[in-house]
Amino acid sequence: MKLRARFVDIHIIQSVPFANLNRDDTNSVKTVLYGNALRTRVSSQCWKRATRGEFERLTGTSTLRTRRIAHAVTAELATRNWPQAIAERAGAHVAAAVGKFELEEAGEPRKPVPNRVVTNAMIYVPRIAVTELADLADAHRGELERAKDITKKGDTKASILPKPQIDTILRSRNAVINLFGRMLAEIDQAGVDGAVQVAHAMTTHAADVDLDYFTAVDDVTSLWQDATGSAHMGHAEFSAGTFYRYATVDLDELTANLAGSDTDVQALLAAFLTAFTLAVPQAKKNSTAPHTLPHLVHLAVRADRPVSYAAAFEQPVRAGAHTGNATPSIDALAQYAEATASFLGTSHLLTRAWTSPELKDLPEALGERTDGLEALITTAVAHATTGQPQDTHA
Repeated sequence: MKLRARFVDIHIIQSVPFANLNRDDTNSVKTVLYGNALRTRVSSQCWKRATRGEFERLTGTSTLRTRRIAHAVTAELATRNWPQAIAERAGAHVAAAVGKFELEEAGEPRKPVPNRVVTNAMIYVPRIAVTELADLADAHRGELERAKDITKKGDTKASILPKPQIDTILRSRNAVINLFGRMLAEIDQAGVDGAVQVAHAMTTHAADVDLDYFTAVDDVTSLWQDATGSAHMGHAEFSAGTFYRYATVDLDELTANLAGSDTDVQALLAAFLTAFTLAVPQAKKNSTAPHTLPHLVHLAVRADRPVSYAAAFEQPVRAGAHTGNATPSIDALAQYAEATASFLGTSHLLTRAWTSPELKDLPEALGERTDGLEALITTAVAHATTGQPQDTHA
């Protein structure tokens, strides 16, 4: 019996220099204790957001995740020559129809104003939904001109706009939402189970956090030389290391999410794998420029269950005298891949391959080497969606 592809696993080894890709609430580097060694960590939410941004750029699709849907609708109506006050009222009535909401306070005398209505939960919709909500307001302009402003917090019955039509717009989705999922409890049947699962990235080795002490020079003082000292002093946390990154795509979940749409599954899957590989979180990018490429990208198409190789680094790798952490990390990954293949067997492992900008040979457990990222992804996607590889030279 021919097995059907169910999961596409992507494993990445990537070194990042002095940076702080993901901070906690105290601006400190995020960490995790694993294998009794402290590692630098980048949360899955952080790298997933960077991936989503890159995915939207590659596919030309876009989403909006916001509590300020009222403000977005108001801005759209303003481009249609609505009077500002009526546009603000319309935006507020849209937000009030969504569900529970709050009224922000602004300035003195700190009285709530119509355009300050924000939903309790974030709305996550295709960006085109703002236009569609504005079109709905256009259709009810006369009623909105006669309506009262929204001034009472949480009055979900105050909106004069038809809630069923607003709910229908908010239930709409595109490739981004079908892939990454959506939590929207305020609207019935608006939730979408994501087809993508992303692990927290962590260094394959023990990693220390460094404090960077800095000063800022006052240019006038420097020019006049009439005083000493700096204009500002401070410090920030940074770290450096080689990360193991992992994600998997549930093809059954993705197929279910795409039911009824004309989305090209192969193109969508290829765009995600490309985006996940190339995306780098942008925190402190201006002062660290952490735009590295992976040392290794390994793809595996499985028929049984996803398999993370994070356990390969439960015992932290140690840098060689002349190799750094990347080479022993790749060796540990390959050894663990071989161990899992021996443990589970390979009958459900439909295809596996890898690519690297520098490496030429790796153990058979990672599959065949392909020439470049595009060829690797094209071949894996073809196996995952049709069971047959495509000719990458066509």
